[in-house]
Amino acid sequence: MVEVHPREVLICTIARLLDGVRHVAVGASSPIPAAGAILLRALKEKAGAIGPRISILGSVDHNFFTNGSAELFDCAGQGRIDAFFLGGGQIDGFGNVNLVGAGDYPQSSVRWPGSFGSAYLYFVVPRVILFREEHTSRVFVEKVDFVSAPGISEDGVFRTGGPYALLTGKGLFRFDKSRPGFELESVHPGHDLAEIKAATGFRFAHGERPLQTKLPDRATLDLLRGRVLDELAGTYPEFAVQMQRELAQRGALVS
Repeated sequence: MVEVHPREVLICTIARLLDGVRHVAVGASSPIPAAGAILLRALKEKAGAIGPRISILGSVDHNFFTNGSAELFDCAGQGRIDAFFLGGGQIDGFGNVNLVGAGDYPQSSVRWPGSFGSAYLYFVVPRVILFREEHTSRVFVEKVDFVSAPGISEDGVFRTGGPYALLTGKGLFRFDKSRPGFELESVHPGHDLAEIKAATGFRFAHGERPLQTKLPDRATLDLLRGRVLDELAGTYPEFAVQMQRELAQRGALVS
């Protein structure tokens, strides 16, 4: 049995969530989503198929845009970006994202980087994956203090995009637009339903015994630990080095 790093579970889960997309865009500070996209492309190419086009903002090797965010927004508005990742200081059960700050705006007690183009991309990218490695009630709240990007819209508001899934360090949720709300799809190894409930400030649907998140096989791990981390190092060198160091410390054990 191969020992799997918790972040490898996240990266491989992201690769599965992106399966079928033609073009995925990744933010400049998102090494785990970027690794998932690169892994999916590597898996497709290994199987003799065409992988997704990957645009990593700020990357030299994986950025096809020459005019910064303007081209990103144009491309998304034309329906030529299929998936994007959003995080947030707060996320609630309706998929609303807060990137501005905690507390009553504008007297926020804590300030974050700001919304940038999150609201626009949330409306026009069909497969938006919400991602936060930290899973605490500080992040996942009943109601966000400020809506940077709304997860749902009133009837009559046209939008092709919205939340597709929520991936955290504890589990994977799918978003049900018909309710609307999240449903726990699987729990990562080392965690359980009771722990996730205690760490989540909003209610979510779940089965009596949620599935465990699927673990990668040895061939996928070999690809991730080799080619993918090598490619990732060009854009996220510190993350790649940290992953390689932690894997070496674990010994990548096989028993």
